[in-house]
Amino acid sequence: MKKPDWLRVTLPHGSTYQRLRKLVREKNLNTVCDKARCPNICECWSKGTATFIILGEVCTRNCRFCAVQTGRPAPPDREEPLRLAQAVNELGLKHAVITSVTRDDLADGGAALFAVTIQEIRKVAPSCTVEVLVPDFMGNKESLRIVLQAGPDVIAHNLETVPRLYPEIRPEARYRQSLDLLEEADGFGSSMLTKSGLMLGMGESRKEIKVVMKDLAKIGCKILTLGQYLSPGKNHAPVVSYIPPERFQQLKREALALGFLKVEAGPLVRSSYKAEALFYDTSG
Repeated sequence: MKKPDWLRVTLPHGSTYQRLRKLVREKNLNTVCDKARCPNICECWSKGTATFIILGEVCTRNCRFCAVQTGRPAPPDREEPLRLAQAVNELGLKHAVITSVTRDDLADGGAALFAVTIQEIRKVAPSCTVEVLVPDFMGNKESLRIVLQAGPDVIAHNLETVPRLYPEIRPEARYRQSLDLLEEADGFGSSMLTKSGLMLGMGESRKEIKVVMKDLAKIGCKILTLGQYLSPGKNHAPVVSYIPPERFQQLKREALALGFLKVEAGPLVRSSYKAEALFYDTSG
């Protein structure tokens, strides 16, 4: 399918973009921006923002929407949290977003390294707020609790798509398990915000989208992102439809009416897009 005009993005430019690119390489860090081929890399890096990936660059799952490499990962790098915290400090970030590949090979799913990363950022850059985008930890509530006890300001977990498409798009995940994680996180602390995201254009119906938004609102999810799915390659799930900007705005209005505090919706929106603004607009 030919991409519509509203999906055009700008090319990399500016000194801030180049500085961040150099720092990521020097610190041997991974970012969602390049590993997952995010269409907003130019905009975000030019503004000095990035979403960092911990626990390596190889994922143990094979989701059909994701560009991240799959296979057998190397053991976790125990020095990674400190290097990441130093990068956050050098960039002068006000809000850091940390995610990871899924590590089903680890007993705790990588929860301990998430916790250490949060703690290192608190030490090195104490004024920086921290948002973590976590995997489902295979439903292990103790792993989730390890991350929650480290005190992130936002804990996010993406449902990605509607339940009917899970066997095709997220075959190793479970819709109810992901919802349960968000509900558990929401009940942990009143000051912590919960967040989730959906990719649209995979063949879901309008009714199915509304059901998922209602499910998230019911379990207390505070922030929602809605974006257009873009297939990373021929071996991934194809794009079934391109959702026009006006439809995204309609969905945003519907989501806000359901009780979400903040909603970011648009063709190029991703789960960590404008994360800093969403957090500070929500928390005040």
